Amino acid sequence: MRHMSRRAFTVAAASVAAGLATAGDAAARERSRRQGHEMRGMWVATVVNIDWPSKPGLPPERQRAELIAYLDEAVRRRLNAVVLQVRPTADAFWPSRFEPWSEYLTGTQGRHPGWDPLGTAVREAHRRGLELHAWCNPFRVAMHADPGRLVPGHPARVHPEWVVPYGGKLFYNPGLPEVRRFVQDAMLDAVRRYRLDAVHWDDYFYPYPVAGQVFDDDEAFARYGGGFPDRAAWRRDNIDRLVREMGVRVKKTRPGTRFGISPFGVWRNASTDPAGSDTWAGVQTYDDLYADTRGWVTKRWIDYIAPQLYWHIGLPAADYAKLVPWWDAVARGTGVRLYVGEALYKAGDPAQPAPWQDPAELSRHLTYAKDFPQVRGHIFYSAKHVVADRIGAMQRVVDDHYTPRAR
Repeated sequence: MRHMSRRAFTVAAASVAAGLATAGDAAARERSRRQGHEMRGMWVATVVNIDWPSKPGLPPERQRAELIAYLDEAVRRRLNAVVLQVRPTADAFWPSRFEPWSEYLTGTQGRHPGWDPLGTAVREAHRRGLELHAWCNPFRVAMHADPGRLVPGHPARVHPEWVVPYGGKLFYNPGLPEVRRFVQDAMLDAVRRYRLDAVHWDDYFYPYPVAGQVFDDDEAFARYGGGFPDRAAWRRDNIDRLVREMGVRVKKTRPGTRFGISPFGVWRNASTDPAGSDTWAGVQTYDDLYADTRGWVTKRWIDYIAPQLYWHIGLPAADYAKLVPWWDAVARGTGVRLYVGEALYKAGDPAQPAPWQDPAELSRHLTYAKDFPQVRGHIFYSAKHVVADRIGAMQRVVDDHYTPRAR
């Protein structure tokens, strides 16, 4: 360099500076592209009236006002998607051809609420520039174990052979082909009726294990389990079939509507499977819920996955900072979008450990996740915590990360 002429040095320096500027511009454009198209969502839970309606039996105008207030809050927080639970327990928040009106609307299962909540939600969300994802639970029938409490004519009463009581609740049996077809039909009824942006499933497939109890699917296993090495492999195949078939049917029913799943955040621990994450979680979806969440991504059966990474950075058993790169690697090259489920509900909860008492913990999550290109956004649980924002953690996220509005 010391033998270079002054003019040549100036030209070279300018060239290097231009290159750096170009690289910087490219990085800025990529950040802008990701920011402009990122998911900024919140879950609105309706089961047992967690978020909405605030209680069952409210008059239609009050229910509608509460729903609109949540949509307006999403806009105020610069979010761009609402994931609304519309089929929490084999029931419906729309006039379904297959299942009764939800008791969480009127207090009485099957009673017409006097309006169309899902139709209103879709229309009002889109009017505000928000996506509306219809959140469904595939197999949960009731939060109690008494079939007699279900409305007469409920499919679970018409077909008692479909139902398995477990852990104080009622579930449809995933091992029966007619059950899998029925629950798909019930959910697709909403896709046919409304211009949904997505169908969204949560983390319940086979139920979470309950100590000392057995999910009684002996008869179904005897009938359909031949050819599988064990019951676990057969159960995973049942869920695989449901996911694969639903993905195909959503696209056929309404092209452009996406299909996404928000599973428990740990597929398998590395101590169980070398392909698993560096975690020591007490639940593994592959082994305990018979849900091959990693496989659904690598086989491209779904459009997005939103693992519930409800742990703080540095937690030994399930470290957010270890799970984000693991899921980023799973999604790489698949075309399946990766959104991260965030535990806003833990922020400021005195029962939670010290990191969750820090208003900056969630903001640190988003800062960390920005380094992983497959992460295309975040969804916050849940809506009432977005509103209450106990210690200002959500506002900190908005101030630090959501200054420009997302498209």
